[in-house]
Amino acid sequence: MSSPSPDALLGPADIRELAAVLGVRPTKQRGQNFVIDANTVRRIVRTAGVRDDDVVVEVGPGLGSLTLGLLETADRVTAVEIDDVLAAALPATIAARMPDRADRFQLVHSDAMHVTNLPAPSPTALVANLPYNVAVPVLLHMLDTFPSIERTLVMVQAEVADRLAAPPGSKVYGVPSVKANWYAEVKRAGSIGRNVFWPAPNVDSGLVALTRRTEPIKTTASKREVFAVVDAAFAQRRKTLRAALAGWAGSAAAAETALVAAGVSPQARGESLTVEEFARIAEHAEHTERAENKEPVQQ
Repeated sequence: MSSPSPDALLGPADIRELAAVLGVRPTKQRGQNFVIDANTVRRIVRTAGVRDDDVVVEVGPGLGSLTLGLLETADRVTAVEIDDVLAAALPATIAARMPDRADRFQLVHSDAMHVTNLPAPSPTALVANLPYNVAVPVLLHMLDTFPSIERTLVMVQAEVADRLAAPPGSKVYGVPSVKANWYAEVKRAGSIGRNVFWPAPNVDSGLVALTRRTEPIKTTASKREVFAVVDAAFAQRRKTLRAALAGWAGSAAAAETALVAAGVSPQARGESLTVEEFARIAEHAEHTERAENKEPVQQ
């Protein structure tokens, strides 16, 4: 595989020129902040541990900054882009700046939240600068829909990064923390300053690394049942689990019965529980139809 030229990645002037030609103005609605620093792009690829045999899926490639960086190393890259103008322009950018790798790039023009299939071969890694406003639901959807994804590195708002990687007992431990941990081991993998983006966001960004669990959580409860317990527990996070799970279980007494059977104190609160403990509670639900019919909220 031939090496790309050192100037193949996009710099600040390249980004602004591309945007001007396309008439693109980054929108807050879609959380668009384009990375304009090649060193940051290569740092993300390096931190993600992208290998030369990886098939990487990228969500929200934008003008192609990270896409080009991924193509330098990965075997193949599939980018999922919702924006009509950006999706139409990206293949030409790849062909112009990295012609030797253009055949290793595929574009899926779609909303990532609705993607259920990707071109073969199956992705082994997810690397993305996720739009701040949809970062958690997109991440959870991708992990759930594509079990072949072994490793993930996402750049998200620093506050979201903290929540995703928070351990039980942390003040910011909540629904995203537990649900991400259902799929993977999660850790903070670095911070990103504001000046590497255009336009510069008014918040800091963080990197989160997720490594798929080699063995799923051992439980007889379904993911939907477990997530229903998680949603209920954090909907009223200041309440004890006996009170917070009353609606889910049918009554406070039924919630207490399930909690005791699961070996969890009825006086505990959701932020102190591991994903395994939530799974045990779900296993002891008397009203299983509630858990089966309740659509989990991916916050």
